[in-house]
Amino acid sequence: MINMYVQGITLDPVTNMPIVVLKGDDSDDVLPIWIGVFEANAIAMQLEGVTRPRPMTHDLINSIINSLGAKVDHIYIHSLEDNTFFAEIVFNKNGETIKIDSRPSDAINVALRSNAPIFVAEEVLEKASLNHMSDKSDEEIQEWLESIKPEDFEG
Repeated sequence: MINMYVQGITLDPVTNMPIVVLKGDDSDDVLPIWIGVFEANAIAMQLEGVTRPRPMTHDLINSIINSLGAKVDHIYIHSLEDNTFFAEIVFNKNGETIKIDSRPSDAINVALRSNAPIFVAEEVLEKASLNHMSDKSDEEIQEWLESIKPEDFEG
């Protein structure tokens, strides 16, 4: 498992779909994941520290988790099948580990709100990471991300 963080959100210029960009904490891995508009907005608001007068869905999820006496241990993006990423939210409650299936965008939103680490399976990174961009600046990565489309990751 590779520890990653949210580098930012960008838009696919062809489809106008948001892309969340994960970057390796201790590696040069870059992983783009196409996500929905609402999930991207929630990630961007959280990254920018925007406070909301009422809880959003991911805030509600964290409140439920905490109210049940559990804690988000980490999220794990564990597989990539037919251009679809699969993730799980891993909780700890009284020493018991509980894994819940999740879309990566929702899992990332929960991780950001609970300060939980984001892990990605090495196999997923082998299939979809942008290792070749490790020596590029954030601006160069942004330019490249704006030029790609989901089909570029078909394998």
